[in-house]
Parts: sequence; C-alpha cells; structure tokens
Amino acid sequence: MSAKKKLVVRFDNWVDPAFAERLGREPDIELRTNKREGNDDQAWRDLAQAHVYQISAAKDETPKRWFATEELLSKAPNVLCVSSTGAGYDTVDVPACTRAGVIVVNQAGANAQSVAESALGLILDVSRRITESDRRLRRETGFPREELMGREIFGKVLGLVGMGHVGTKVAALGKAFGMEVLGFDPYLTNEEIGRRGARAVSFDALLASCDYLSVHCPRSPETMHMINAAAFGKMKKGAMFVSTARGGIHDEAALADAMRSGHIAGAGLDVWEQEPPPLDHPLMAFENVVVNFHTAGVTGEARRNTASYSGEQVVGILKGGYPPRIINPEVWPAYAKRFETAFGVHVQPRATD
Repeated sequence: MSAKKKLVVRFDNWVDPAFAERLGREPDIELRTNKREGNDDQAWRDLAQAHVYQISAAKDETPKRWFATEELLSKAPNVLCVSSTGAGYDTVDVPACTRAGVIVVNQAGANAQSVAESALGLILDVSRRITESDRRLRRETGFPREELMGREIFGKVLGLVGMGHVGTKVAALGKAFGMEVLGFDPYLTNEEIGRRGARAVSFDALLASCDYLSVHCPRSPETMHMINAAAFGKMKKGAMFVSTARGGIHDEAALADAMRSGHIAGAGLDVWEQEPPPLDHPLMAFENVVVNFHTAGVTGEARRNTASYSGEQVVGILKGGYPPRIINPEVWPAYAKRFETAFGVHVQPRATD
C-alpha cells in the first residue's frame, strides 16, 4: 500500500457486492475484508492501518471485540470514520468516536421502503391472524373458521413512534389502507410531523388513542425500554403492538405480561434484545405473536441500496467531502484536522460553516 493509499477495513458479515464494486472504481482506495473469527492478528494489523472502519450494524452477528469502542479505537489510531452498514449503529460507541475525532455515519433511509412494507405486513398479519391460521391449519382440522376471526384495519388508528424515513413511509401506507395516523417524534415540530403524514400528538395521547402502535425510532439511552409496562398499560385494551425498529426499545417482559393479561391483543415483532431470541422466550409461546428474525430490512433491494449508499458515502468522505448521514457532526473540526494530517488536503466545510 503506497503512502497515500486510503484503506477501508471491514469484517466478513454478508454485504451486497455493490459496496466493493463502488470502492473498486477508486484507484487510491483499498478494501480489506477480515474474518470475524480465526485470524485476529491479521484483523488487528489491518485495523491499525485503516482510515475507514466499515462496521456491521448487527450487534449479535459481530463479536464484541470488533465493536467500535474506545478500546478498539486505541488500537486503530488512523481511523477517521466509522461507517455503519445500516441505519442503526448499535455496534458503535458514538461518544468514544467523538472524543477520538472520528466521524460516525450510517445509511439511514436506504432500507426504509422494505422496513415500512414489513411493518404494514405485520399489522395486517396480527389483525387478520394470517400466521395464526397457517399454524393451526398445519396441525388440526375440524374447528370453525370463526375461531380465527380477525379484524379490519380500515378506519382504525395507527400510532407511530418516530417519524423518520421509515415512519413517514408507514404513515403513507397506513393512509392507503384507510387508517387514521398519529405521530410522536420529539425531534420534529408538529408542522413537520404533519408534512410527513401524521397528526402530531404527545406520547401519552398516542398510547391512549391508537389501535396499533408501531415503533420506528433509533435505539439510544433515551429510547431503551421506552415502551415499558407503564406504556402498555396506557394503551387501549385490545390494541396491538408492532416493532421493526431495534430490540430493547420495548420491554419484552412487560409485553409478555400485557399479552398474558389480554390487555394487548396481538404483536408483530421483527426485533429482539437477543437476536435470534431463544426458543423458550416467553413471547414465542403466544399464538397471536408473529415473530421475525430482524428481516424487515432484509430484501435484495434494501441490501443493495444500503451497500450503494455505504460505498458512495465512504468514497465521498475519502475525497474530502462532508457526509450526508453523519451521526456526530460536532466532531467535524477535530476530524478535519486529522484528515488534513493524514492526507495533506483540506476537507469541505460543514454545510453550516
């Protein structure tokens, strides 16, 4: 590798080839892919030289020693950017990166259409008891169809926690099915929530009003167990719960209690605190809970979009550009000095500079 070669390092989690293809068109960028297990010495050598660490967003598919923590960054002193492969960044200690002058970027919006379609699919599934019917028909006959009676979503109230890329698309899909859509997002004005397709309400009003609660906010210290026993208790009896966001935002034990009491009538869960969940997980015992393996954003289209977004953003960063999806913009001045030291060129100023 020449002195001015720019090195991107990643591990061997599955990534659409579009990422490597995009980097491969840049003669001054080299991509190295390391094994998650079996050759740690080589991985540490590559990380010690890396300028960009492309990290998987999947916390249960990445060994914790490869998380972007203060300890890892101390062994990777040349890293300028940690780039998450997805919209989430559960594997990244953002404050540690900020302290080290490292920018963190994600690929927000790349899989929004796929996740939104999955959320609407889960709402339909738990409402019309599609999976429940499928399971029962595979093991017994002779029961009346009325035992599997579902309900329409037309005219019902859909409550959305988070009105970002995914929440906005779910709002449009809900309206297409004739639902009334309410939205809660503390980072947006009421007017902006309205522009994104929902009527803005407080969190408590959302819980009390909705027939379906669908979660679309990031996992953070502020949102961990945000949907807890108190929140479930404030929902209508017979309401249904769906999450395609991140495990840990809803309290799984509290949801199991609410399901057991009958207060919550059904749930569609794509995300878990541990992924995949253990087979004896209490929520797996309910016929009226539809379970997925964090696959809402796992479509061919979404994975290619995510890889393309990642590739374009990494290339732009290594050319000195300001990234479109930066998580910690406050680090930019410190990062800019480190970039100039590494490559001898100035980076573009922040859009607000």
